[in-house]
Amino acid sequence: MYICICHGVTDKKIAQAIDDGAMTMRDLAKELSVGTQCGKCTNCTKKILNERLIEIADITDQVA
Repeated sequence: MYICICHGVTDKKIAQAIDDGAMTMRDLAKELSVGTQCGKCTNCTKKILNERLIEIADITDQVA
């Protein structure tokens, strides 16, 4: 699903960027330009970021 229409960024691209090491909105803005134009996508992007980071933390806890 498209999250940022201005830059054509999908939820999958955001998830991949997080998996590749993006940890903050600033990281995502730098890598994907998400949230740098009209700003309407920032809330949804933050939600995806937080959910994905929690998933990664849970996986890490299970492995440890």
